[in-house]
Amino acid sequence: MGSQIKFEKNTIITVFGASGDLAKKKTFPALFGLFREGYLDPSTKIIGYARSHLSKEDLRSRIEPHLKNGSEKQITDFFNMISYVAGAYDTDEGYIELRKHMEEFEAAKCITQPHRLFYFALPPSVFLSVARQIKSLVYAENGITRVIVEKPFGRDLESARKLQADLAPLFKEEEIYRIDHYLGKELVKNILVLRFGNTFLNSTWNKDSIQSIQISFKEPFGTEGRGGYFDNVGIIRDVMQNHLLQVLTLLTMERPTSFDPEAVRDEKVKVLKCMAPFDKKDILIGQYDKSEDGTKPSYLDDDTVDPKSKCITFAAINFQIQNERWEGVPIIMRAGKALNEGKVDIRLQFKSVASGVFTDIPNNELIIRIQPDPAVYIKFNAKTPGLSKQTQVTDLDLTYSTRYKDFWIPEAYEVLIRDALQGDHSNFVRADELDVSWGLFTPLLNYLEGPNAPQPELYPYGSRGPKELKEYLAKHKYCIDEARKNYTWPVTKPTDENE
Repeated sequence: MGSQIKFEKNTIITVFGASGDLAKKKTFPALFGLFREGYLDPSTKIIGYARSHLSKEDLRSRIEPHLKNGSEKQITDFFNMISYVAGAYDTDEGYIELRKHMEEFEAAKCITQPHRLFYFALPPSVFLSVARQIKSLVYAENGITRVIVEKPFGRDLESARKLQADLAPLFKEEEIYRIDHYLGKELVKNILVLRFGNTFLNSTWNKDSIQSIQISFKEPFGTEGRGGYFDNVGIIRDVMQNHLLQVLTLLTMERPTSFDPEAVRDEKVKVLKCMAPFDKKDILIGQYDKSEDGTKPSYLDDDTVDPKSKCITFAAINFQIQNERWEGVPIIMRAGKALNEGKVDIRLQFKSVASGVFTDIPNNELIIRIQPDPAVYIKFNAKTPGLSKQTQVTDLDLTYSTRYKDFWIPEAYEVLIRDALQGDHSNFVRADELDVSWGLFTPLLNYLEGPNAPQPELYPYGSRGPKELKEYLAKHKYCIDEARKNYTWPVTKPTDENE
């Protein structure tokens, strides 16, 4: 799709919303990380654009505290690549000034095929205004234009379709890069290689061997002053319909015909279309209450939250994939705020061994820990050393901080910006994928937010979630037994919670 030219030199990157939190904490640090490691050519021009009237020094003072591991020379050289334009998002004046900066740079470099990348570090309310102005005044007519759009991509099927319909006349699908930073995380990118590059795993990655799957997202903090925003979003929109669903599609899709970006995205869409509608009676929802010791507030204690809010801060949802590989395997996606720890992981539990010589021996498990301290490990049974005939659970462990301590492992935003610069869509969300995913979640959201919305179960701040969670997981074939509780995870690493 589109041009296969990869522009390495004399690219212009414009960061809209340059004065905001996302730009200073993620976008500019990612660009610096690429520059520091030699993956962003020094000839690149970076232009910050925002409504705030800032000097170049003001912009630097905002960004520099968030830059990591660079020398003073690297930081100075990086800021020499940056200029700044102040302007409104919906009127021409600022864009005319932006075009002047671009054309002066391109004329000085004798560029005949411009490469312009526009990054929307912006709220969705101004996406369309900025997109129209880009198309009207700074689109690279004789070159390449690429637009990186941050989530949220709508809040339901109707709004997502409207956003797409509004953008479609302005940019071709191949020019749009819908960024979901989870697709840039090292362990998420490794899923396809782990699955399809290892026969011993690929041959068991199906309903014949796997008993249940969990994808878990846990945050140890609440809304912390963002309750007013979160009340209109909820945990499902915040991380489940986007980040965790992307993980799920990579985990369950069929082997792509190649690593061509469209081949990968085709398979993601295919598996999404195999997902059954959610059973509204087969979900677990919760909202965090005060901590048991009273030191942490409840969700409703936030002054910006409606005191009668039914906003969901915890959810567990059962996915059923109706195809030959996954029919009958419960896939539980669960996510929550104000829990006992911060962690994102995938847990595949294999079926029990045949009865006979072993009784009550634990199921094997493959765990992919996305964060913190990325790791892949397999929990398996072995004989206890010595004269004992008992078995114990141990592990085969690939912890990245130990095995790859001398490697540079890029941050997610560094990966994705680099992909966009090279025109690689593999790790970005396609329009039809977005449409199918919202089609899956919108009926559930309408039920949970409608006039007869169910009351979420309260759970204490700092707990593992609603008290029914253990029973819910057991109902969906996740086995927790006494033998597994004897497993000891090294104390220097994050905990291995198996429920």
